[in-house]
Amino acid sequence: MEALFVSTGVVALAEIGDKTQLLAFILAARFKKPAPIILGILCATLVNHGLAGALGAWITATISPGTLRWVLGASFIGMAIWTLIPDKIEEEETQIASKLGVFGATLITFFLAEMGDKTQIATVAMAAHYGTPVLVVIGTTLGMLLADVPAVFIGDKLASKIPMKLVHSIAAAIFAVLGVATLLGAGSKLGF
Repeated sequence: MEALFVSTGVVALAEIGDKTQLLAFILAARFKKPAPIILGILCATLVNHGLAGALGAWITATISPGTLRWVLGASFIGMAIWTLIPDKIEEEETQIASKLGVFGATLITFFLAEMGDKTQIATVAMAAHYGTPVLVVIGTTLGMLLADVPAVFIGDKLASKIPMKLVHSIAAAIFAVLGVATLLGAGSKLGF
């Protein structure tokens, strides 16, 4: 259950101010149809993070435990640093909507925006760290929804009131703690 709770919390915090949350704000402001936007976010996240969880499981099975510990520790510390860098959304990511409808636009833009994004990389790392990719994917998907569903309903009004720097600092601190703990041998019961 630790994998579920940690992955939910870390991704929810990391997602605040992330480009996919900004995309949720933009889509909500443009289309004012929350149901297809939320369903698109859910489906895109499940597919994207499902692939990331599978990659994390493959990494765990392929890389030696000693090497994996160092790679994961460094990855979590890298995620801590990356979390402190604010994201920007590119306008072309929102242009797809005119051709695919609200659900299709959300599905495609969220899936593409998540490719190589910090929450996808975090999903890979946590799936490898915990060795329970299904729980991690459920957790990271819940984390995405916890951050993005309010964005869909509240839009830009919420964005201006959230202390983004504080939220990013907390998420970065959690990633840093995970990294240091991994480097110091946390997860050794899993063979790292």
